[in-house]
Amino acid sequence: MTSISYPPLAIVEEGIPNAKRSRRGRRTTKIRGVRAGTWVYIGLGVVALSAIFPYYWSFLIGSGTAATINDPNMSWIPGGNFIANALAVVNDPAVNFWLALWNSIYSSALIAASVVIFSTLAGWAFAKLRFRGSKWLLTFVVATMAVPMQLGVVPLYILFADLGWTGTIGAVIVPALTSAFGVFWMTQYLGQTVPDELIEASRMDGASMIRTFWTVGVVAARPAAAMLFLFTFVGAWNNFFWPFIVLDRQSPTLPVALALLQSNYFVDYSIVLAGVLLATIPLILLFIVAGKQLVSGIMAGAVKG
Repeated sequence: MTSISYPPLAIVEEGIPNAKRSRRGRRTTKIRGVRAGTWVYIGLGVVALSAIFPYYWSFLIGSGTAATINDPNMSWIPGGNFIANALAVVNDPAVNFWLALWNSIYSSALIAASVVIFSTLAGWAFAKLRFRGSKWLLTFVVATMAVPMQLGVVPLYILFADLGWTGTIGAVIVPALTSAFGVFWMTQYLGQTVPDELIEASRMDGASMIRTFWTVGVVAARPAAAMLFLFTFVGAWNNFFWPFIVLDRQSPTLPVALALLQSNYFVDYSIVLAGVLLATIPLILLFIVAGKQLVSGIMAGAVKG
């Protein structure tokens, strides 16, 4: 290898306008970063307040009584009935809270894991493998996102009714095991992140395509896979339309179970919003646990890419 000779440090520093001499006669370079202005902080504050206010409002109503939401002189200080209202939700036999919570956790985690696995495999195939009709097939997959889910509800319900799956959590999990958006997301990410030269070098070293995918593709796809898992989990957790149609009161998910709180003639919104806050606690914990790892993974992928 040929050695590279660098110019003396003094010559380099002479061309730096912000270079300053230290006490020992050496020059130190001062790098000026771009600081955020006042309006940036104001804008971020408005966005943060806009995101936090619905939670505070729900907690404000959920910690009051049934008459709190209609009180014109309502105090903006939370009351002391939140625990009582939360216990009313948990202990309501019509809601079946703990079974609904387990169904939501189980189905959302399984759906998110399945979407990540299949989307990563399909994305690797579309991005790095050459086969006939790949572009047309990818176009067809993306085009399916333009079809509303409501158009397929009736035939899908008839199918699961014939299979005897209505009223079971499997009817919610199976239709969501794959995602057209997930395939498109991983295809774009792997196509831009993994260079073809790296795959060719791996194949020249004797690695099979499966081993190349496992050692190269999976490692490179971790940041995008983490984001896809998180967003898919949240979407499956908040899904109400299809579970409300195909499930019954004996085996609901959490959004379906909380909807039963509004099935009476008189709706106590303090209990309803207390239940809504209970349903958001697992999502908040998920973001707290995975948020730092998610951001660090994205930054690592950006630097390595």
